[in-house]
Amino acid sequence: MSKQELVVLGQTDESGACCPGLATAPLDEDQAAELAKLFKALGDPVRLRLLSMIASRAGGEVCVCDLTPAFDLSQPTISHHLKLLRQAGLIDCERRGTWVYYWALPATLDRLAAFLKTSTSTSQTAEATA
Repeated sequence: MSKQELVVLGQTDESGACCPGLATAPLDEDQAAELAKLFKALGDPVRLRLLSMIASRAGGEVCVCDLTPAFDLSQPTISHHLKLLRQAGLIDCERRGTWVYYWALPATLDRLAAFLKTSTSTSQTAEATA
């Protein structure tokens, strides 16, 4: 019987991350499936730019009316991309009158950052072998 500890999704380890980092331990099937949904949503340049625009906005939120002009795409296409980001749990929104305001969900972004983060010794080892 293995003595490995299982990481339960939704709970944090000592570092505050909900799942092991890329260089610390392999993901189990459920963790990989959950993270794949996030990376799939970010796998499109338009969605990646939208998330960047939303997350970097002063005040933490942005009106869809400020997002649409930055792209040479129709409003329904922008709405579709925003919907996919919402479904992945990367952003959330609220309707205020005729406009919809979007903001990034820091907990999800922190999860991605924690997963991708490698320790200094790991990155130095990788550079030495390259």
